[in-house]
This record gives sequence, C-alpha cells and structure tokens, in this order.
Amino acid sequence: VVYEQEGVFIHSSCGKNDDQDSLIPGVLRVIEKENEVIVDWKPVDDTLDTSNILCAGKDSSSVVEWTHTPKEKCSRGADRPSSYEAEWDMVTTVSFKKKPHSNGDAATHANGESKWSFLFSLTDLKSIKQNKEGMGWSYLVFCLKDDVKLPALHFHRGNSKLLIKCLEKHVVLNESPQDKRILLVNSQNKSLSQSFENLFDEPSYGLLQKLKKDPYTVTMGRFSKVTNYIFDSFRLSDPSTQRRPPSEMADFLNDAIPGLKINQQEEPGFEVITRIDLGKQPEVTRREPVSAEEWAKNMDSEGRILNVDYIKRLIFKGGLCHTLRKEAWKYLLGYFPWNSTKEERANLQKRKTDEYFRMKLQWKSVSEEQEKRNSRLRDYRSLIEKDVNRTDRTNKFYEGEDNPGLILLHDILMTYCMYDFDLGYVQGMSDLLSPVLYVMENEVDAFWCFVSYMDQMHQNFEEQMQGMKTQLIQLSTLLRLLDSGFCSYLESQDSGYLYFCFRWLLIRFKREFSFQDILRLWEVMWTELPCQNFHLLLCCAILESEKQQIMDKHYGFNEILKHINELSMKIDVEYILCKAEAISMQMMNCKELPQAVSEILGIESSSVTPDSDTGEDESGAVLSCPTSLYQSISPPVTAANGTRDSTQQMSDTQSLTPA
Repeated sequence: VVYEQEGVFIHSSCGKNDDQDSLIPGVLRVIEKENEVIVDWKPVDDTLDTSNILCAGKDSSSVVEWTHTPKEKCSRGADRPSSYEAEWDMVTTVSFKKKPHSNGDAATHANGESKWSFLFSLTDLKSIKQNKEGMGWSYLVFCLKDDVKLPALHFHRGNSKLLIKCLEKHVVLNESPQDKRILLVNSQNKSLSQSFENLFDEPSYGLLQKLKKDPYTVTMGRFSKVTNYIFDSFRLSDPSTQRRPPSEMADFLNDAIPGLKINQQEEPGFEVITRIDLGKQPEVTRREPVSAEEWAKNMDSEGRILNVDYIKRLIFKGGLCHTLRKEAWKYLLGYFPWNSTKEERANLQKRKTDEYFRMKLQWKSVSEEQEKRNSRLRDYRSLIEKDVNRTDRTNKFYEGEDNPGLILLHDILMTYCMYDFDLGYVQGMSDLLSPVLYVMENEVDAFWCFVSYMDQMHQNFEEQMQGMKTQLIQLSTLLRLLDSGFCSYLESQDSGYLYFCFRWLLIRFKREFSFQDILRLWEVMWTELPCQNFHLLLCCAILESEKQQIMDKHYGFNEILKHINELSMKIDVEYILCKAEAISMQMMNCKELPQAVSEILGIESSSVTPDSDTGEDESGAVLSCPTSLYQSISPPVTAANGTRDSTQQMSDTQSLTPA
C-alpha cells in the first residue's frame, strides 16, 4: 500500500428526498502489485445503516451514480456548506451504525460487498476530474478507458493532492486543453516525476512502471544502465522471450517524446534529402583567445564597443581569456546592449539589482505554513535543492556542502521561479546556471545573464517539448545530408530517432565537456556564428567523429547508447569546434543545398556573395551567407586557412563603425 486515506466519501443520490445526498464514508488505497498498480475504494463498513447516515445538500456537479453510462446530475442545492468551518462541523456529525445483513438491503450485493466498492488498474485509467478550487470539499472523479465514470470521491479530510502526486509516480498526468480541471492520463510515460537516480537504485523487478520516465530525467542519467534495465525488465515481464528485439526498445524510447517521427518521407512539410556531393571538408584552424588588450582597443572613450562584428568573429575563432569573460558574457548573452556606454550600463545594473532583490524577497518572505499551501513553490524548492546537491564539485567554486556558491545557485534558481512562475524550475536548469554564476561571481549579474540564456533555451524546458522535437528533427535532416550512409546505419539499428542526443541539446553539452571546456564552447555558440543552429552542427561533428567506430564494430541499439554516453568528458572541444565550422563551410559552399537545410542554417536559397561579384573569399571558397544574420550581425567570412575577410561591411541597424 503506497497511499491510504480515510474520510473519503461518496455522496450517493439515495437520500431521503431530492434535495439531499447520502454520505458514504470509505478508505481509498493505492496498491502496488507485481505487474500493476491498483486504486481501491471500500466503505468503512459494508453493511451501513442508511437510516443513520447524515444527508448533505446535494451538489450534483460532483455526484456520479455508479452506472455504466457517463452521466452526471445537473441540479444544484442551496445547502452546500460555504466555509471551511461549516464543512468540518458537518463531517463531525456523521454517525454510522452496524446492522445485520439482510437480503433486502439495497446497499449490498449478494456476495456481501457494498455496491459502492470499486477498484481498477491504472492501466485502465483515462482521466481524472478535479473540483474547482475554493468550492467546498475537494473531490476527484475517475474516468476509465471504456468511458465508465466512477462515483466522485470527496476528500473530507483533504489530501487529494497527495493522491495525485502518488499517481504521478506511475502515470503522466497532463491538464486537458479544454478544461484545466481534467487531468488526462498519458500511459506511455510512467514515473514522470521520479528522479533518474532512483532508476539505477531500483532492482529490475520494478518492471516498466518504474522505467518509462520523462526524457529530461532519463537522458540525464547513464544510457547504458537505462537500456540494460529495459532489457532486464522485458525479460522478467515476458518469461517466454529471453530478449525482445531492439526495435521494441527503440519504439519504447521513441514513445517517450510523443509526436517525434524522424522520417522525412512521412512527415508533411519536410523535404526528402537525397544524396548530394558536398565536397571535401576544408581545413580549419583556430586562434588564441581574445585578450584584454584586444577588447580594450575596440572600445571608445565612453565605453562603447566599436566593432561588434569584428569582436564576435574573434570570439568565434578563439573564445575569450578568462579575465574577460565576466564582462564579455554580459554582452554575448544580451544583458548589456552592445552599443551601450559605461554610464548606461551602470544605471542598468542599478535598476536590475533593485528588481532582483524585490523578486528574491517574494520567496524569502514566504513562511513554512504558506509554502505548505503552495504546492508549486514547494515542488520547485524540492527540485532545486535536489539538483543543487548534484552540482559538479570538481570546480572549487562549488566545493563543500555549505559552499557560498551552492547557496547562491539555490537562491538564483528560486528567484527565477518568481520571475517566470509558469515555467518554474525544470531539471537541467541548474546545469545552465552553474557556469554563468562561476564566471560572474555576482548574484545579480549571474541572475540576469541566466534570464537571458533561458530566453534562448526556454523551449527546451516547456512541457510539450516542442523545442526538443524540432531540434531532433532538424539534426536528423542535417546528418542525412552530411552522411546518408551513417543515417541509414543508425536507422537499421533502430537509432535513427537520435534520442541519444537529447541531453546534448537539452543543456547544450554541459555534461559532455569539462567545466573549463564548456565555458569555451558556450561563448563560441553565443556569437551566433557562422550560421543559425551551430549547436546542431556540433552534434553532427561529434557523431561523424564516432561514425567509424560505431559502424566498424557493428554496434547495435544498446551499444550505440552506451558508447555515446561514455563520450562524456572525453571530447576535445577545439577539435569539435574546428570540425563543426568545417561542416558549416562545406554546407554553405554547396550550390545545391536543399531548402530544408538552408532554412535550418538560416541561409538564403539564392547565394549571397559576401566579398565580390565572384562570391569568393581570399581562398576561393564560395560561401552562401544567411541574410537573417546580416540584419543583426555580419557573419565572418572565414577561409579554410583560418584567415578572415576584413572588407565586409556591417549592417547599419546597430549604428556601429564598419569593419
């Protein structure tokens, strides 16, 4: 028994007159059995003396008769208790009296069980209807998949939300778009809110109910353990089959992201990518990080950046020296406007400091009693504390349990929940904040840089995961153009949906590179050069680097997941940046680039020639530059030998000096 609650009443429609309901008390339990989870409600006593049941005013919106037709009463009485005290007064006056069973007792079945008793498996549950907040007793109505509605259960002693939380450990509950009071059951994803570490602590007998998890939490863990757990669970749940085929495992993982179908021939609106010769990838070199001297030389007497385009090119090609990051990241993330003066930035920081501490005070001033009544804030705090405790301690900034860095990490994330209460906190956000706080070394600056970063990453953490679905489909499109043979191999091993890249995209490679390397990678990506969605080309670069081993060793579904997971902390960031840049140039140089790829990279279908009428840079490479980027920044024209074009004119939209 994982949940048990007394004082759960059925308001039957067998009262003494039409204006009253009979209150039948019972006990509600949630029971975990070997292969299923059961919800069971039984009256306190199967032989109730209905003459001693106190009748309450009828609230027909919550009365559901035990019939096989989904109908509800429509009349509404005026005697409904309107206050919390009145409700509790009524509950204390209910009395019950045992009486011998009689054949004529309408309240019992022939087998002695009350006709109101019911139980059902969670696999049969379709939806749960809740009452409106503030409308008397909380109640829940369970609707099964055959459209049978069970009697409404009224929680006279509260704790209905605890039941919902209990059920969410086994099924995913989503609000209905038509009625927020109705929770729809998504049976494909089990244990949504269970943290991924629990999966690895659980023995295999937990079966799929303890495995079908939220992609966010699953992909934060170790894929090898996840897939082994899948195979073990299937073996135990199906004694006649020692091992299910990998295709079923792939279908299972694919179901974790509903609506994701990476098959361009079946997806409406997607262009079928045929084999195109992209030519040889050019050689790309990188330069030294931007120095403090180079940064200072590009600033006028009032503190304005003179040439944003030039600075971004330098950062893209070499990153920043660490002493510059505290200042430069504020520009890259959009906290500081590029054309602002030193005085304007000081005023901005003052306003933002006041705004931050006002929001921080909101959650700091919430008492324990208030938080108990605010389930969302309570849940946010619990998730944040759990994630903060898992922060990478290899960096001295976060060493120790009571480290000030960890305390600031917690406070900033809690304040962000006040800033965006609808999104709140989702696992993975702490991964995005920790490097930013480490660089800023300032609570307020770190918060507003994190806000700007989340503006870019917001879709990754939304409930419907539309941003993640789109990126995975776009990645598949790019990879198919780059290497259709490798794509075909992945599909033959039921890995064509690229689910193993989910963690890379969700938190921008945070757990794939060392702490120092991720600082370099992020600042390069924040330049938004050399094209849109450069992070997808980074994914392509990593996958292409591992292609030979995966194919030569004939890795299957399980081995591919295990291999990709074990790349963590073993990837050379400079090599991958060079390779991704080379892939971008390879695609931009292609004269027959498919429209779908052009849109992903932000490249005009008609080639833009950045340098001359011939469309060639100093090395003769023909580039197609994205017009959309010209409107905000001027992308660098980078030759294969690493030189840059110095004649490119900037857009006037930023009123900055041309290069």
